[in-house]
Amino acid sequence: MAGAAAVPTREQLRHLAAELRLLLPRVRVGEAQEAAGEFQRDAFWRRLNEAAVKVSGEATTLTAVFSRLPALSPSPSPQETQRICEQVHAAIKAIVAVYYSLPKDQGTTLRKLVRNSILDIMDGMAQLVEVLLTTPAQSPENNDLISCNSVWVACEQVPRIPRDNKAAALLMLTKSVDFVKDAHEEMEQAVEECDPYRGLLNDSEEDNSENHNNEDEVLGFPTNQDSYWSEKDQELIVPCLALVRASKACLKKIRLLVAENGKKDQVAQLDDIVDICDEISPSVDDLALSIYPPVCQLTVRLNSAKLVSVLKKALEITKASHVASQPEDSWILLLINAIDHCMNRVKELTQNAIES
Repeated sequence: MAGAAAVPTREQLRHLAAELRLLLPRVRVGEAQEAAGEFQRDAFWRRLNEAAVKVSGEATTLTAVFSRLPALSPSPSPQETQRICEQVHAAIKAIVAVYYSLPKDQGTTLRKLVRNSILDIMDGMAQLVEVLLTTPAQSPENNDLISCNSVWVACEQVPRIPRDNKAAALLMLTKSVDFVKDAHEEMEQAVEECDPYRGLLNDSEEDNSENHNNEDEVLGFPTNQDSYWSEKDQELIVPCLALVRASKACLKKIRLLVAENGKKDQVAQLDDIVDICDEISPSVDDLALSIYPPVCQLTVRLNSAKLVSVLKKALEITKASHVASQPEDSWILLLINAIDHCMNRVKELTQNAIES
């Protein structure tokens, strides 16, 4: 950077933040480099850990220099700023280069975890530079933002990344199980908290007198039927909840099979299982959201059908993979039958909405 020494300190920091932000989308879509020889697993993880430690150290140096009180020490010169910015940029580029050295044949799931970790580090470093730029040095806000900055947390997570694709697959499947479990608990809680008499109170004999309406408002009864479940809605929720329970059971069983029978060298099959299972949680969320009032029966039917399709595909992929102990596992047939039963019930309860 010829003539960079003359560039003001703040301008150099602003340029560094912009460069880091520009680098983020490139890493998101970046491809692995062609391996010159056999992949050295231990060497890769050692290099990645060392690169994370280096980035963490540069973040600490950056903070120490640019968050100090001007009254107690001189502000960093443009030359010192240039040196520090170059070191930060070099440390980020070095850890990105290590990520690029992870071959595709080590597994898409593993590569995604490593990539996301690198992106978290890069984003955390960019945030740190931006905080140092925009918040007055040594102010309480500055100290709070820096202490909570994610760059150090992200660097500390690198040694915890799974070391092979099977371990990565198990981590992702566990997250999917937890997401669906949370959604199921929220749905059950919403149903438990629903007052079954609310709809009856408001659907009883109509009384248009002003006094009656005022009494309802004083007593706290809802006057908007869109705010509660009708009797038909509550009937429709039952098979929807059953579908979510089936989703949880499906994911837990697939995770167990991967843990017990998964082979580290069957990278592509493990990736396929994780990819389809990743679609289950969003489909569960869509179904869960659609059952809240006001309920649109057509939307519930559509979201139920989408979830059923994803579940069956997940079961088919698992059944055809090496993790299935037997091609005709009875649990798969039982789960498919349960899913079909729930979907048929949803269809029955929403048929009038289709015909109207």
